[in-house]
Amino acid sequence: MAVGTIRYWAAAKAAAGIAEEPYTAGTLAEALDAVRERHPGELTRVLQRCSFLIDGDPVGTRGHETVRLAEGGTVEVLPPFAGG
Repeated sequence: MAVGTIRYWAAAKAAAGIAEEPYTAGTLAEALDAVRERHPGELTRVLQRCSFLIDGDPVGTRGHETVRLAEGGTVEVLPPFAGG
């Protein structure tokens, strides 16, 4: 298990009601499962549309259960943005 930070942006930040929080998880899937437990409702729906960066690298289409999290790492939760 690794300990790090999850950062929420835009609609994810609004739905979570916070800008960031710690995670304790081995994979992105485990971290997101814990987020869904702590923030049921709107954030769970927003997460379905989000992309994720792990320590600055895009997750893309990789299965979240295969994405390992590093000690002291950062997960960025990025909902779709309008504009560009």
